[in-house]
Amino acid sequence: MYRVLIADDELIERKVLYKTLTRELGDQCRIWQAANGREALELFDEHDIQIAVLDIEMPGINGIEAAAEMRRRKSSCSIIFLTAFDDFSYAKKAIGIRVLDYLLKPCKEEELVGVLDEAMRLADKALLEEKGEEVQTIMEPVFKPSSELNTGDGQVRLHKVAEAIRQYMEENYVRDLSMQDVARVMNYSEAYFCKLFKQCFDKNFTTYLTECRVEAAKRLLTEPMVNVKEIGEAVGYNDSNYFAKVFKRVTGISPTEYRMSIFNRK
Repeated sequence: MYRVLIADDELIERKVLYKTLTRELGDQCRIWQAANGREALELFDEHDIQIAVLDIEMPGINGIEAAAEMRRRKSSCSIIFLTAFDDFSYAKKAIGIRVLDYLLKPCKEEELVGVLDEAMRLADKALLEEKGEEVQTIMEPVFKPSSELNTGDGQVRLHKVAEAIRQYMEENYVRDLSMQDVARVMNYSEAYFCKLFKQCFDKNFTTYLTECRVEAAKRLLTEPMVNVKEIGEAVGYNDSNYFAKVFKRVTGISPTEYRMSIFNRK
């Protein structure tokens, strides 16, 4: 069972979030609730939390401060900010904390679950590393964006940036990409890049990365001689069961069912 912490000083929002995660992931996770940053840190230590979903604006110790302390105490913890600040003025202070994603309230349920799925994958990866088992790590990015990205009017520039991001992610989705990796390649702060990414694609980074992998898997599933486990590994998932779960969540059917539907149409 994955150990998940949610922290939000708004009782109703915290209860709704708890209910959503329990309904969608309750068979995979144990979930604790905190009403502020201080309580979050106590639960973090007491239960050795692997995934933390934090509001930013909380009394006393806020989400930024709590996240920084969590990162100091446990580098492998996946931290997700769930915030109402769409200008990311607070999130700018989070540079260096290395969060998995920023989600804006109100957040689409499928985006939230998708980010939690990725956090669970990273928790599995961290466990393997603790056991000394070899895992695939990201190579240094080789893509360098053109200086032309900073030219043109607003819409032209946004289109150029979107194309550059799309190109990089389509070439590197198999790697263990993070939002920070791509922000660094594009020469943006992670907070600004998160806002820019949402403008370009109308979805968060983790959701887009998952969709890139699933689309690549669909193409490979048209090849009858390649088994599903190999396809999962080819698009970045070492665990075939996890790959099948993510594929079904995105498409509504399993990889095997998708393959059969392709062949039945021929």
